[in-house]
Amino acid sequence: MSSTILNQMSYMKLHGMLRSYQAMLDTNQHHDLTHDEVINILIQSEWEDRENKKIGRHLRLAKFRYAATIEEINFTASRGLDKTQVLRLSDGSFIKKKENILITGATGVGKSYLSSALGHQACQLGYRTLYFNTQKLFGKLKMLKADGSYPREMSRIEKYDLLILDDFGLAPLDNIARMMLLEIIEDRHSSKSTIISSQLPVAKWYEVIGESTVADAILDRMVHTAHRIELKGESLRKK
Repeated sequence: MSSTILNQMSYMKLHGMLRSYQAMLDTNQHHDLTHDEVINILIQSEWEDRENKKIGRHLRLAKFRYAATIEEINFTASRGLDKTQVLRLSDGSFIKKKENILITGATGVGKSYLSSALGHQACQLGYRTLYFNTQKLFGKLKMLKADGSYPREMSRIEKYDLLILDDFGLAPLDNIARMMLLEIIEDRHSSKSTIISSQLPVAKWYEVIGESTVADAILDRMVHTAHRIELKGESLRKK
């Protein structure tokens, strides 16, 4: 009977239950448990297995720059990083509220690491997340315009709970990139969350975006209600 049950669990892809039940048989633990306890353990094992697989899938699809975690962030005072603020953001409430985060600071101070850590945490909480280097994203989207798959990719980006645009503002936007950014921000405004990291202070983003009407539209949707994090100190890469 046990062999049949194991085979049926495998056939139905109940891998969490399968491993848990096999462990019970190997240790004879099931003899000391009530039927309710056995059922509870099996269901809990299956639930945890599926949750772990979902988190792993979210992390693979996100394609983060760093395998970063909140626990490994350096909160030394010289960085100007408010630990309380970061921990509050790490509970995912900003995603639930459809809010944005803007991270600024000089090169090497840990902007990409912090945004990746917040993204990893979002995946752990079950939120679908995408990470992009901003310049590479615009380059990719321009190529997709040529083969006609641009609308499909934009629709895909729109559906993710959290979008991370890293290294924004390294170069002024041309007209195509400017309109792409406007479309992304417009699609996500008040419905999804976005994290943008940049070497430039937010006050200079207007110049990078260019074309005043478009810049006004983008910044109006992104900046005014966003959480701000301004990192300070010297480059961590030197250290």
